[in-house]
Amino acid sequence: MRLGVGLLRGAGPLLRPAASASAPAPARPRALVYERHGEPADVLQLKDLELGELGGSGVHVKMLAAPINPSDINMIQGTYALLSDLPAVGGNEGVGEVIEVGSHVTSLKPGDWVIPGDAGLGTWRTDAVFTEEKLMKLPGDIPLLCAATLSVNPCTAYRMLSDFETLGPGDSVIQNAANSGVGQAVIQIAGAMGIKTINVIRDRPDLQKLVDRLTALGADYVITEEMLRKPEMKELFKKVPKPRLALNCVGGKSATEMLRLLQHKGTMVTYGGMAKQPVTAPVSALIFKDVKLRGFWMTQWKKDQAHNKDRLTGMIQTLCDLIRKGQLSAPACTEIPLKDYQIAIEASMKPFISAKQILVM
Repeated sequence: MRLGVGLLRGAGPLLRPAASASAPAPARPRALVYERHGEPADVLQLKDLELGELGGSGVHVKMLAAPINPSDINMIQGTYALLSDLPAVGGNEGVGEVIEVGSHVTSLKPGDWVIPGDAGLGTWRTDAVFTEEKLMKLPGDIPLLCAATLSVNPCTAYRMLSDFETLGPGDSVIQNAANSGVGQAVIQIAGAMGIKTINVIRDRPDLQKLVDRLTALGADYVITEEMLRKPEMKELFKKVPKPRLALNCVGGKSATEMLRLLQHKGTMVTYGGMAKQPVTAPVSALIFKDVKLRGFWMTQWKKDQAHNKDRLTGMIQTLCDLIRKGQLSAPACTEIPLKDYQIAIEASMKPFISAKQILVM
């Protein structure tokens, strides 16, 4: 039985009794639970849960903060490739503090900060008992919001920059949805590698404000989707080489236009489909430029590395080093108390929202 699922079904034990009869009873763990798929506003409920038994390999984690990512919303809606057994606790990412460990746990101790080693743990809750193997220890000097948002977007950005093309200082990358969590991480990680970024965003009422914010993060060029076909692009490529790597989170026309700008034998990696439109490749790009179309899903990458934990921990360590050096920060965030989750859910689903909603426990 997987931890968490059984507890929701009432199979877990009651909380431990208070130390004395006069002491107040400890607060029951609370979680955002959904018993059926649907729109989050309709199916999420904040419920009391029972805390699981610690056992030999259990780790009692007090969750500190957890973001709301698009994949979290899609899982609740039932449209994502990975779906949890129902009823389920929402959330796949976050950071917590270890409160107590089982007798056989060797890699963690009380006071450590931990993040999920994989998707599906259900992080939108105050407390839980997870198995040791499902958690990764973080260094103790990482800021809270960086830790809470580390395991999905920065890891996705790092892998896409590292695994598909051999890039070095002076090379360029083009990406759409540059204001997303992944996009902001790409800007910073690429900057640390000496790689120029061409960042495509949708036109919006507060366009200049967003351009200024991305530029402050280190974006070399910020353009709107409408500019991709304009003569100004020729002027841009007099200053920076055409990209060998394109990162697509949108699909549709935006992806097609980025493909046209790739170098000969360049690669476009698709990791999202915000426009809910297919990727259409020009025949000329495939025949005469021999461009490559690839896909990436961080959850699958972690599954593929199950036998090679050192590669995962090494990546986390590299990202933590960038955070310490001030080269990687958390995305723009809005912190919302767990009890006000409706506000956070609503905000996370609005168009043109550049701030990631963070549930604070």
